[in-house]
Amino acid sequence: MQAQMLAPAAVLVVWTLIILFWIIPPRFGSLAKADKSKLSGKQGARGQDLEGIIPDKANWPAHNHTHLHEQPTLFYATVVIITIMGAGALDVMLAWAYVGVRIVHSLWQILVNNIPLRFALFLISSIILIVLAIRAVMVTLLYNPGALPT
Repeated sequence: MQAQMLAPAAVLVVWTLIILFWIIPPRFGSLAKADKSKLSGKQGARGQDLEGIIPDKANWPAHNHTHLHEQPTLFYATVVIITIMGAGALDVMLAWAYVGVRIVHSLWQILVNNIPLRFALFLISSIILIVLAIRAVMVTLLYNPGALPT
């Protein structure tokens, strides 16, 4: 089950990279039309400096990319712990559910960004992650190597 448990994490890594490249077209397109005087004097400006200068919708992919570097880091650690200890079918199913909800959350935030549904998706993914984290604690704290056949 090791590969099956690691696969959702690998897919979320690839999804995060897709979002990274999704940032470029809306930002550059909007920046080309933006009032550059608002950026004057800002050498080495950062993405957050574009808030209020380009349309909000052009920043949504970047906001989501940031989110994919927050809570999912706990997911990656949890997946590694469970993989090392021995993943079960429930763990794999929960990991795929987490990734699926996070991908839907990304698409919703980037394309529609309606807060109530976005929050519901975040809440669902958080609950799944909590269950996975509890599973990680269970497989580590309750591990009994003496119960294994020699």
